[in-house]
Amino acid sequence: MQHSELLPPSPGSAIALLPPTVLLDRLLQDWLLEDIGRGDRTTQSLFPKGAPQGQAQWVVKEAGVVAGLPMAARVFYLLNPAVQFKALAQDGEWCDRGRVIAQIIGPLDALLTGERVALNLAMRLSGIATLTSKYVAQIADLPAQLVDTRKTTPGLRVLEKYAVQAGGAVNHRLGLDDGVMIKDNHIAAAGSIAAAIAQTRARIPYPLTVEVETETLEQVAEALEHGADIIMLDNMPVEQMREAVRMIRRTNPHIKIEASGNITLETIRAIAETGVDYLSSSAPITRSSWLDLSMRIQTPDPTR
Repeated sequence: MQHSELLPPSPGSAIALLPPTVLLDRLLQDWLLEDIGRGDRTTQSLFPKGAPQGQAQWVVKEAGVVAGLPMAARVFYLLNPAVQFKALAQDGEWCDRGRVIAQIIGPLDALLTGERVALNLAMRLSGIATLTSKYVAQIADLPAQLVDTRKTTPGLRVLEKYAVQAGGAVNHRLGLDDGVMIKDNHIAAAGSIAAAIAQTRARIPYPLTVEVETETLEQVAEALEHGADIIMLDNMPVEQMREAVRMIRRTNPHIKIEASGNITLETIRAIAETGVDYLSSSAPITRSSWLDLSMRIQTPDPTR
């Protein structure tokens, strides 16, 4: 693979869309500047007259779903376009402990200076993809889909949501401009669900959809009466949620239904079995831990 190419997602994570290079490069440049500061004192001291060629491997130190290799490749490319990053695994792929997932060849100063930023991103995104895959596995045989939320790390949203896709889930709104979601505080501010739907419907551009968060069967009925496109059932007990699903399906089978609140690895299946279309949870991002990866410089064999 050429050094400047971004890897496609694996067939198992075909929905994982890479952010455009123009956006990705801006983020990566900021993070490289944060880490490098006025210069990599250690690496520049080792190679004051220019670094020789070297190579390194990336190794998985704990089993999990890998994500972020295209971003890592771009980190090294921005430092030196001569670096060749060859991925030996694909984003969205489960990798066992000890597996070599990437081979990097290029000037040693670029490899050493870019190591931390590249690893940090891949470890963070792989942790999200790994936990996401565990949630998805709980409902794999059901028609409901897991979606994420806007509870993301500022500055990392586009990449964290990419990692959710690599783990097998679906993205919800990327930002506030993606669609209308009338939540409890919007309802309180507008005075009612009816008023909130009417005011937003009159002002939003086509073809944005209107989603309404509901907590009671009475609110579900009001959202149905006033033409919500998507109805969220928020923190409802499972039996109440099941009744809400029946109510919605009887009235309008085309309305999408989303469940939210208290969705854990232990509860996700029971909630999915109520018949909802989507289950939204921040947990795959907010409760994930980093997947441990390591970069190892390959020392030349003195006997060769």
